[in-house]
Amino acid sequence: MQTPDALIIGAGIVGLATAYQLSNQFPEARLLVIDKEPGPARHQTGHNSGVIHSGIYYTPGSKKALTCRAGKAELESFCTSHSIPFDRCGKVIVATTNDELPRLQSLYERGQQNGVDCRLIDTQELKQLEPHAAGLAAIHVPETGIVDYVAVCQKLVEILSSRHTRFLWNTKVISIQETRDRVIVRTPQGDHSAPTLIACAGLQSDRIAQAAGLSPVCRIVPFKGEYFELTPDAHHLCNNLIYPVPDPRFPFLGVHFTRMIHGGIESGPNAVLALAREGYGKFDFNLQDTLSTLASPSFLHLASTYWRMGLGEIHRSFSKPAFVKALQKLIPEIRSHHLTPAIPGIRAQALSSSGQLVDDFLWAETPRMVHVLNAPSPAATASLQIAKEITLHASRLFS
Repeated sequence: MQTPDALIIGAGIVGLATAYQLSNQFPEARLLVIDKEPGPARHQTGHNSGVIHSGIYYTPGSKKALTCRAGKAELESFCTSHSIPFDRCGKVIVATTNDELPRLQSLYERGQQNGVDCRLIDTQELKQLEPHAAGLAAIHVPETGIVDYVAVCQKLVEILSSRHTRFLWNTKVISIQETRDRVIVRTPQGDHSAPTLIACAGLQSDRIAQAAGLSPVCRIVPFKGEYFELTPDAHHLCNNLIYPVPDPRFPFLGVHFTRMIHGGIESGPNAVLALAREGYGKFDFNLQDTLSTLASPSFLHLASTYWRMGLGEIHRSFSKPAFVKALQKLIPEIRSHHLTPAIPGIRAQALSSSGQLVDDFLWAETPRMVHVLNAPSPAATASLQIAKEITLHASRLFS
């Protein structure tokens, strides 16, 4: 068996997109993708709402804004080329109170600066798009879409498997050693080495960096996004995507409604601290993960900053009426019996050592390694463009 030219840790959408872009740029390169799960997209990629983001939320000129816009176009082109269904269904961002109107205007201006196809609409136009939504005004973003990101990952695996790429599933990384001319990855099934390594480990990104001897500048704190599905008799209440105006004091977008590409409508998320990085049950608990979070000074700083909002999220987590009340701000006709629990997602929220939210893409480099430390939303939308940048950083080792 030939030694690979590059090892890639992680088979979520960012890791697979990176392997894909590497194989595009270096068609003869031998790649080895390692993942501890039995298949691709088992965590963040496979537990998100499937939205193709437009880029309206992000600071103009930021890496998130630029990669989202470019990545969105690449993703749609990839889906078209490979017959993966997606739908530019559009979304509305709705202001429900007077104090949200200035923020709505600012968001619209940000969208214009980012080149997003969007426009301000009044209540009458909102009712034409979403007859059951309540609001004083809204932004209509017709280019926002939906897709199945697991299907995208499955297609990437199929394409890569037809090239010079091998996959090692059910293979956990124990340690990583970098030498002068190669990187050695140790696993329970044996060692693997290559001249370069790219780590796209998502929820485990800080631990994989530490396993390689790095001191990552951020720590992952997992947040669980809890969702409900609308019962079929309530599907008529939401045509496509209905979002609130985001609160700039809080790092999440607030509860919203999302039509799914394969049918059905999700509402949520309610964002609470996850007591296991990969635990999707209501009461899943991992002692190592929990102690790691609670012992972190950066998390304690975050908790002291957002404790009021955090208590509200916890209240909604255990009180369905409170969750329903939050949803009714957008769709007043929603009732408790319209909602059934859906599978949650877990977001890898990176925190700096000072407890600040790391809100943009972040990676660390050594002579032979690239570690993606933070790939926040819109990472799935932007994955093919992020992968191009990662490939650019790693390409020095292929020359």
